[in-house]
Amino acid sequence: MEITEKIWQAIVQCDPAYDGRFIYAVLTTGICCRPSCKSRAPKKENVRLFPDADQACRAGFRPCKRCRPCRQDSPMEEWIALIAEYIDNNFDKPLTLETLSNFAHSSPYHLLRSFKRLRGMTPGEYIQRTRINKAKELLTASDRKIADIGSTVGLPNPPHFITVFKKLTGCTPAGFRSSYRGEPRAAQRSAD
Repeated sequence: MEITEKIWQAIVQCDPAYDGRFIYAVLTTGICCRPSCKSRAPKKENVRLFPDADQACRAGFRPCKRCRPCRQDSPMEEWIALIAEYIDNNFDKPLTLETLSNFAHSSPYHLLRSFKRLRGMTPGEYIQRTRINKAKELLTASDRKIADIGSTVGLPNPPHFITVFKKLTGCTPAGFRSSYRGEPRAAQRSAD
């Protein structure tokens, strides 16, 4: 591959639009990177281009630890996936944007904006959906009280739990349990 002016500008400007189109390697460091890598710009005469990271590695270059060119996901997608995994494993605890930004070593604003761009919802919305999905599992698999299930999923205030559940599912937790079990509507009202 030839280093055209467009390709060179993509490397110098760390342009993510070129990720997946090529990998560049630097002779002096022996490292290969994505075009979006935020590392210092190399000298043009030291750069070699490859169609993908595998070919660069076969040519003797090692992958950059910053941009991880061998991964299919972008570093940003990987970062957001780690945050989502943290939420999935800690949904029952008090989670705030501040808590998540401390975990992610980021500002709350950057985390909020990035999460919403990649996941299509805010971290708060993701937390609520995760909690409600777990509540649905517990409602269908057990006879535990609604308030106990709310506490288990991180929503210890029963009225708030019922409100959030209804907002996301269109019915109350008792109504969801009754409809899952095929119970008549009268039984559902007395359970609420």
